[in-house]
Amino acid sequence: MNVNTIEAVYFIGAGGIGMSALVRYFLSKGKKVGGYDRTPTELTEKLIAEGAAIHYEENVSLIPADFLNPAKTLVVYTPAIPATHQELAYFNEHHFEIKKRAQVLGMLTHTEKGMCVAGTHGKTTTSTMAAHLLHQSHVGCNAFLGGISKNYGTNLLLSSESDYVVIEADEFDRSFHWLTPYATVITAVDSDHLDIYGTREAYLESFRKYTSLIQPGGYLIIKQGLELQPDVQPGVTVYTYSEKEGDFHAENIRISNGEIYFDYVSPLGNISDIRLGVPVYINIENGIAAMALAQIGGATPEEIRQAMATFKGVDRRFDFKIKNEHIVFLSDYAHHPAEIRQSILSIRMLYPDKKITAVFQPHLYTRTRDFYQDFADSLSLLDEVILLDIYPAREQPIPGVTSQLIYDNLRPDMKKYMCRKEDLLDMLKSLPLEVLITLGAGDIDNYVPQIYELLNNR
Repeated sequence: MNVNTIEAVYFIGAGGIGMSALVRYFLSKGKKVGGYDRTPTELTEKLIAEGAAIHYEENVSLIPADFLNPAKTLVVYTPAIPATHQELAYFNEHHFEIKKRAQVLGMLTHTEKGMCVAGTHGKTTTSTMAAHLLHQSHVGCNAFLGGISKNYGTNLLLSSESDYVVIEADEFDRSFHWLTPYATVITAVDSDHLDIYGTREAYLESFRKYTSLIQPGGYLIIKQGLELQPDVQPGVTVYTYSEKEGDFHAENIRISNGEIYFDYVSPLGNISDIRLGVPVYINIENGIAAMALAQIGGATPEEIRQAMATFKGVDRRFDFKIKNEHIVFLSDYAHHPAEIRQSILSIRMLYPDKKITAVFQPHLYTRTRDFYQDFADSLSLLDEVILLDIYPAREQPIPGVTSQLIYDNLRPDMKKYMCRKEDLLDMLKSLPLEVLITLGAGDIDNYVPQIYELLNNR
């Protein structure tokens, strides 16, 4: 099926952050777009306002007539949807063209130059930053992002002139094997998704295979020191990067008055006095990778310098909600032990003399089972932690796997609490707070507006 000849696209799991970018893409192409999602969210309501016909009940009779012609309809689903889903089963039985989200993205990297960002963590910020750099330059780009850009209020950028497409390359379910990047960054290979991969060796093998998919004449920009042996095709240039070492790195880092400046060192041309628009220490390294992609794409030094300073960040990625002399409150999507550790260390650097409290909602039973000790070690860097129940997402409970596993392994002398979601606001009312961060990839973000109101009215 040719993307240009289809008339309708139906999404099962339409409200996912990656899926919604494709919803917007097909709407922009004038296609009829509809779909299902389990629950209404601010994002699904926006998609409906933009023209998508989305419903929230798993029910074949609710599929609009526009999406019932197998010859004219493409069905797209997320791997989080079970094969038993009634609507997915209906489309299978009636021989519709059905593709995973990653397959559709892969079709785009066959026809355009894919600028991809892969890795256990840092993908969303780095890819959104790279998209901003290219979009603000004379080069331009299309972009399918894994978060809502605060510069643009969306996860989709479109350009009628540019043949570059920035994509977050997701390793879950080996999705990134559908891509054929022109240039890709690999940020990290800390083990994750062991429910899919089983072993660390299989996880690393998946990344090795991903490097073999880079187009000849393309580029791999890999974080220095990763436990990964790339396997690139002839003609692929391999670069390394990190904060202070590698082909691309930073020198002369200056931190003062809440601002971060550094000089960018690159084999494609150094750029002095880079100012981080979101002055968080980890964004030095994210920015180096994003600037490498932008340079490969042809953005000029001055375009890069200006765009780095105007980058506003991504919703739920070190996302400051309140910042005043009384209270600091931020939301972060961090849901892997290494991400949480980096997030806490970054906050410590900004607020070395303040008490730091986190609300953490573990994401997935399998991830909690596999990494509860690592979660406890990372969260023990806090002064105080409130643990919520595990957010199951696509999983069924596993006997004996609860947030208590993390709680029992936290630093003995720290303040720690177990809490139900519905009791969270009452608990926060009772605690003296200086810096508060919500951590997790589940529905903890739904409570952020209420927490904001509570803290803002103290």
